[in-house]
Parts: sequence; structure tokens; C-alpha cells
Amino acid sequence: MTKLPQLTDALLTLDERVAVLTLNRHDLRNALTGSNLIDDIVTTAEWINQCEDASVLVITGAGSSFSAGGNIRDMAERGGDFAGDVAECAERYRRGIQRIPLALQAVEVPIIAAVNGPAIGAGFDLANMADIRIASDKAKFGETFLNLGIIPGDGGAWLMQRLIGYQRAFELTMTGRIVEAAEARELGIVMDVVPAEALMPEALKLAGRMAGQPPKATRLTKRLMKMAQRMELKDFLDLCACFQGMCHNEPEHLEAVNRMIDQMGRK
Repeated sequence: MTKLPQLTDALLTLDERVAVLTLNRHDLRNALTGSNLIDDIVTTAEWINQCEDASVLVITGAGSSFSAGGNIRDMAERGGDFAGDVAECAERYRRGIQRIPLALQAVEVPIIAAVNGPAIGAGFDLANMADIRIASDKAKFGETFLNLGIIPGDGGAWLMQRLIGYQRAFELTMTGRIVEAAEARELGIVMDVVPAEALMPEALKLAGRMAGQPPKATRLTKRLMKMAQRMELKDFLDLCACFQGMCHNEPEHLEAVNRMIDQMGRK
């Protein structure tokens, strides 16, 4: 049985190669600051890269919110992650919330965000760090940093424009307006919107389909998808050739080919 890491403010399960991370500070609307959720997310990201029994990571929130992002009370009091002078505050960001995008960017398996409720500020950005987003019809999204007189300090300005394009991302960031689930789908923020009670079943169905693929090839494909965003085609094709050579020499490749041949023979 795979040993799960010890988490403080989140719950982690693993079943049939699908890991589910549930942000579990609903008393704080799953705020990332003023809780232990930053450490829990980073710990999970590092664990899943070492866990050969996990092929997909689903992230969701407990209670009515996905994540409220930053703890506004701490901001008002200039406390917690927001305390100190310019240098101290910058260092807190680097050692705090900025660890999340770096950790999730390095995750080698597909990440699905099952957005159960409002995803606001850094909570919105957390959802955008996933590879796929499925939203409950109760979900809302807001890049609301400017409403508080701050900038997206967790990488949101980098993330969202790569997801929906510069113009749309610029408008949402500069206005700080709240986007309902239906509009989020139209904008391409989320792939699908489903009734609240169907959210986890749909997310787990998709995760299960991905988890059923050959695990080593799945991880290599995720790496390729990420690398394709920053490589020239010729260099990328050289990398593909190397990765393909690795796949052709894995037992899972022959197992998959033989399954396909058996299926063709039964038709």
C-alpha cells in the first residue's frame, strides 16, 4: 500500500492511480495564506512525482469554496505573509505562495482542477495551474488583485494569458470582475460546467480515463506538452525521438500493443 504524505490542512486520497487533493480549510474558504495549504500543495506535488502508483492528480475544495486566495484579514493587519518592509514581503512571497506555481509546473502527471465553488485571486490562479479545469455551476472566478490594490504576486499574469490569450486576460485582470461558470466556459477558462452534484463524478471519470493509460508514457507525454510551449520545433522533435525510443523499450508499450491486437481480433 502506497504511503501518503502527512498533510495539515488538506486531505489526500489515492485510488486506482487517481490522487485527489482536497483543500480542507472551509472555515477560511480554503484561503492559501494564513493556513498550511501552501505547504500541503507543495508536499503533494513533490510526493506525486515520486509515486509510481499515481497517474493523475485532482485538486478540489471542501465546503462551498474552491479557494479564496489570500487571507484578506492578514492583509488588513499587515500580518502573516504580508508583514514587513518591501524586502521582507518579497521574501515571504518567494518562500510562500510562489512555491505553488513552481511545484505544480513540475508535476509530471495530468492535473485536473475540479472547481466546486468560488476561485478568487490566488485561488483562481491555482485553478489555472492545472492542465484541465471542470467547474461546478456554483463556481465563480475572479482575478481580483487590483480590487485590493495589489498585483497578481503568484504568477497569475503569466498563467492566464497563456490560457485564454492576452486580450481576455488583460481585461479580467484590469477590471477584477467576477466571472460566472457559464462565461468561464465561453472564455476557455474551464473545459466544462456541470451541476454541483456531478462535479466529482465527472472529474473522476476523466481522471480514470487518463489513469488507465500506460503510466510511464503518460508522464513523458505530460513533460512533452509542457516543453512544447517553450521549445523550437526542431529541438522539440529531437526530444520526441529520444522519448519515443524510451517508450518503445518499456514493457508497458508491448502490453498496450498486444491489448490492441487482441481487441482488433475480437471485432
